[in-house]
Amino acid sequence: MKGLDKLTTTKLSAWVQLAKTQTERGRVNDRIPQLGLADPDWFAVDICCESRKTISFGDTACMFPLMSVIKTFSLLYLLEHLGAETVFGWVGVEPSDAPFNSLEQLVSDRGHPRNPMINSGAITLSDKLPGKDASDRTFLFCQWLNQLAGCQLSLDQVMLASVRLTRSTANQAIANYLAETGDLENLETALDTYEQICCLSGRVEDLAQLGKLLAFENGYISAQNRRIVNAVMLTCGLYETSAQFAVRIGLPMKSGIGGGLVAIVPGEGAIACYSPGVDNTGNPVAAIAFVEVLAQELQLSVFG
Repeated sequence: MKGLDKLTTTKLSAWVQLAKTQTERGRVNDRIPQLGLADPDWFAVDICCESRKTISFGDTACMFPLMSVIKTFSLLYLLEHLGAETVFGWVGVEPSDAPFNSLEQLVSDRGHPRNPMINSGAITLSDKLPGKDASDRTFLFCQWLNQLAGCQLSLDQVMLASVRLTRSTANQAIANYLAETGDLENLETALDTYEQICCLSGRVEDLAQLGKLLAFENGYISAQNRRIVNAVMLTCGLYETSAQFAVRIGLPMKSGIGGGLVAIVPGEGAIACYSPGVDNTGNPVAAIAFVEVLAQELQLSVFG
């Protein structure tokens, strides 16, 4: 029996309680006012196994915006539609040692975003999504994910209005620079698309279903593209702390400032968590603490 299949609700409950003791180390992000309304004590987990076994616990009815977790799937979408050679002509695959919204790093890299998991890379790829305008691009992308993964993502219009009202000056500066270097075809469409896809929202169950696309053969996604996305998640998905968690946990993971986290156990399944308190890097503290204890207790690391 594989590691995830050994999981019981009793063990899960104990490990969730242990992880929740870390909650006070995080803070709900309130730069976007609507995000700031989340309760820091909320915690939810949903785990999907290859055997079709699913196990969930906690505040699973909570809806939350995927925020940066969506970057994983916009990368997958473009790899599937346009191919790796094209996509990696626009963005690199190098880990970043600067914050996710760093303009300085983009300038030092002469306008070539270091990877798709930081904002400069994700804004660049948002400029390339198929569709005639931002809303059309978001609709087509969301429809593709829902059909392929069997999830029920939707655009949270209230969250989007809050994001637009308090547009990130860092993201605006990044987009301006990318436009100056000729890396964006349409600055405003790129930013609008990026903001909309970050407001695609769902429950932990939906996020776990998305994770399953990357966990094992499914007949929909190319095996090569799954491997590429998992590798980029492992090395870049938790920003400048990615290497630290690759050593401590050893799983491809992607976080978002909304509190979402997805971890992939290749060949076994996907772990999705929601915990709105994030650290200074932008990673959900209790969610990562939970995945860490789970990976250690069930020996889930991809490195054996």
